[in-house]
Amino acid sequence: MEGMSEREYSAHSGLSRGAIQKARKAGRLVVYSDGSINAAASDVRWADMTDPDQQRRSTGGDASFSGPADSSSYLKARTALTVYQAQERQLAIQKKKGVLVDRARAETLVFRLARQERDVWVTWPSRVAALMAAEVAAEVERQSGGPVMIEAAILQRVLETHVRAQLDALADLRVSLGQ
Repeated sequence: MEGMSEREYSAHSGLSRGAIQKARKAGRLVVYSDGSINAAASDVRWADMTDPDQQRRSTGGDASFSGPADSSSYLKARTALTVYQAQERQLAIQKKKGVLVDRARAETLVFRLARQERDVWVTWPSRVAALMAAEVAAEVERQSGGPVMIEAAILQRVLETHVRAQLDALADLRVSLGQ
């Protein structure tokens, strides 16, 4: 025997024995006079006479496109797209449920709250200085027994100095929303 049997050529080409028998009947194989298959010449003739899409289908590949494209890169890209779309949907659901908030909006709200708090503290000494001066003067008079006068303006300046020092210390705090 000069060449290969149908079984040997089937193992060599990666095709089923039935596909080899059909190819032999269709004249796509080169056969020696003893009926054995000339593998090298048959491979060339097979490649010339077979549609690439048909070849891919017979070996179990994806026949949705033809040409030298790599089907594994297409599958990887398709998988990446599917994963991205699933993540995007999950984020949209979390946002609707209120679990996820817009970062820019959160930063704006935190800044606005801090500004309001600072403004309240800046105006606090002017609102309470006179009341505090009267309460301190009353307490000192009760303990000393003599009349005492505490200037509200002086107490206000002292309070403003201490409040501003505290606000300056708090100004170094930074809110980090994860980045």
